[in-house]
Amino acid sequence: MNAELDLALERRIGKRSAAVIEKHLGITTVEGLLSYFPRRYLTRGELTPISELPLDEEVTLIARVLSSSTRSMQARRGTITDVIVSDDDGQQGLRLVGGRDFRGKVPGTLKISFFNGYKAKAELLQGRRALFSGKVSSFKGQLGLTNPDFLILDDDPFGQGSGDPEKLAAMPIPVYPATAKLPSWKIQQVIAALLETVDLGSLPDPVPAGVAAREAFLPLADAYRLIHAPQSATDWKRARDRFRYQEALVLQSALARRRAQLAAEEATARRPAEDGILSAFDSNLPFTLTAGQAAIGKTLAAELARDTPMNRLLQGEVGSGKTIVALRAMLQVVDAGGQAALLAPTEVLAAQHYDSIRRTLGRLSADGLLGGLAGSAGPSVQVTLLTGSMPTAARKQAMLDAASGTAGIIIGTHALLSDNVSFYDLGLIVVDEQHRFGVEQRDALRAKARKPPHLLVMTATPIPRTVAMTVFGDLETSTLDELPQGRAPITTHLVGLAENPAWAARIWARAREEIDAGHQVYVVCPKIGTDDDGDFTPGEAEPPGLDADDTARESASVTAVVEHLLGEPSMSGVPLAPLHGRQDPDLKTDTMAGFTANRIKLLVSTTVIEVGVDVHNATLMVILDADRFGISQLHQLRGRVGRGGLPGTCLLVTALEPGHPSRRRLEAVAATTDGFVLSQEDLKLRREGDILGASQSGGRSTLKLLRVLDHEDVIARAREDAQGVVRDDPFLSSHPELADAIDKYLNPEKEAFLERG
Repeated sequence: MNAELDLALERRIGKRSAAVIEKHLGITTVEGLLSYFPRRYLTRGELTPISELPLDEEVTLIARVLSSSTRSMQARRGTITDVIVSDDDGQQGLRLVGGRDFRGKVPGTLKISFFNGYKAKAELLQGRRALFSGKVSSFKGQLGLTNPDFLILDDDPFGQGSGDPEKLAAMPIPVYPATAKLPSWKIQQVIAALLETVDLGSLPDPVPAGVAAREAFLPLADAYRLIHAPQSATDWKRARDRFRYQEALVLQSALARRRAQLAAEEATARRPAEDGILSAFDSNLPFTLTAGQAAIGKTLAAELARDTPMNRLLQGEVGSGKTIVALRAMLQVVDAGGQAALLAPTEVLAAQHYDSIRRTLGRLSADGLLGGLAGSAGPSVQVTLLTGSMPTAARKQAMLDAASGTAGIIIGTHALLSDNVSFYDLGLIVVDEQHRFGVEQRDALRAKARKPPHLLVMTATPIPRTVAMTVFGDLETSTLDELPQGRAPITTHLVGLAENPAWAARIWARAREEIDAGHQVYVVCPKIGTDDDGDFTPGEAEPPGLDADDTARESASVTAVVEHLLGEPSMSGVPLAPLHGRQDPDLKTDTMAGFTANRIKLLVSTTVIEVGVDVHNATLMVILDADRFGISQLHQLRGRVGRGGLPGTCLLVTALEPGHPSRRRLEAVAATTDGFVLSQEDLKLRREGDILGASQSGGRSTLKLLRVLDHEDVIARAREDAQGVVRDDPFLSSHPELADAIDKYLNPEKEAFLERG
């Protein structure tokens, strides 16, 4: 640990400044503030394009004053000073810059209002350039700022130009992530004071000397100075490149070290049996495995047979057949005398897996002992379901079967993690939809095994290569990129009600046509009822963050839609039912059973049916207020149709106007069924950077300078370096600076998210 980095801020910048930084930024140490990097840089000689300013966000911009006027307020005492600023430099005329059209507002000008703004009246004179910081609002279709902080730039407020006007004009101005009460330049002033007092030369460099020399990196002390106080654009670019690589190296070293630690553990080898359940299962399969399923199956079989734990990620498109691959791995473990546990995020999905696996096993699913010893009837395996809402007697029996070894495959939800649940010999953990679980849950299940169990993580959310390298670097990755025979294509249409209001009635007529043809229909809503914000049952997906101007709209709810459909003429006589996470578990089970058996023709549901639900006769999905869902959710949801050889159709219904930013998600989903293309688009639209953050729906990134879509070359280079360092020095005993950086970077939240991906 480095004493300088761990010092309390007040020791270097004083108690008053430290208190302000802690209050507004939550930073308390020297390292925290040194690593609070600028998000971008402005140049005094360049004005900020006003038409590109985002509405309802805190911004920092440079503009020129066109005019200033002061008037008395009518309703109360005081004055209002209105300042009109422009991104026109005064020589080339008005610059029209591409961006959003704010209802006829002329691009390039901005109205700034100050209440009792005596300082603004005195200083913001015509022709002056100033730095403004505040929240962009819109009044009568025109952009504006109210009472922003400002700083006149015609002078040298930071004392950096040394009296040289040309040098001053070219000098970059760092723009920090700011708050309403703490503008960017005040943060800059505090950091400038810190740079004067901190002993930068004593700071440990986590980048090995050989790597730093190869990359021609700036020394660490210089990099800190130049990223916060650059004299030129070259300065901050060189410093940023150094810190970006350093961040990638620390992250990849953490993953490489974890992978090495896992590889050093001793697991129980689960070798294939010649005449076991797996062999019987394969001989009875009514279809041929795809080439991908067969190849990955061989890989899993080989890794399960080793005495080191398998740690593998299996990703594949919706319906690509991951469950069959996982089931074959589970049967190999059962053949070898072990148990397999499948952890599912919701009770609906757990029940679906239970029914599907027993149905797939057929006669091989029966009460039996581990190792497939089922007497004269031949090999078989008992599959047991364990969920929190099961009746007490059934739950106790399931727990007894798991503890005694009677059950070979145990399928469950978070209930599997309970302290009173134990296993006879847990050999394999299969985690379905890995992004729904945290590290604590995975570790709680691992701890129930005698020796470290093998691990298979499955996800139907395709992961770009850079994300896989960044998030799942401790897991080997296998990808199923082909669909089994019999899977029909899904056609997706964007239904814009704003421009075509008559389509609202046509949706239900279209649903009736599908039902009259003997098929079934899903209707998905963002909410359960009119008095809540969504279906937030533990383990179920929450909707992504919404745009600020969307929050006032009322979303479609399950209860309201069911009530409407009961009176909808085109739905007359159609058996329909609601399904959501707050229903009684028995009712949920009965409803899904009725839909699976085709007794219920139309199911009005929340995202509880997002993953795993498998009803082959369902051919149409209507997603109401589809703009309330993220790209990956929409892709998952539509994968519920077209599963039985019948073509599937998905209607993405939205009331948003054409051109609204949230419609871009829907257009992307309607344009392709390639999940990997969509995953790239998803990261772009979600302001990427939640890779190591708790939020899944945008917002501030916990990655400081690294962007997984933009910096694949940096990540790949750092990954190779990290693997070499850890291979030669698994405990990093020769690299204490790197080991310390890993410990600091991977705080509990980041480490948890790193492991759950």
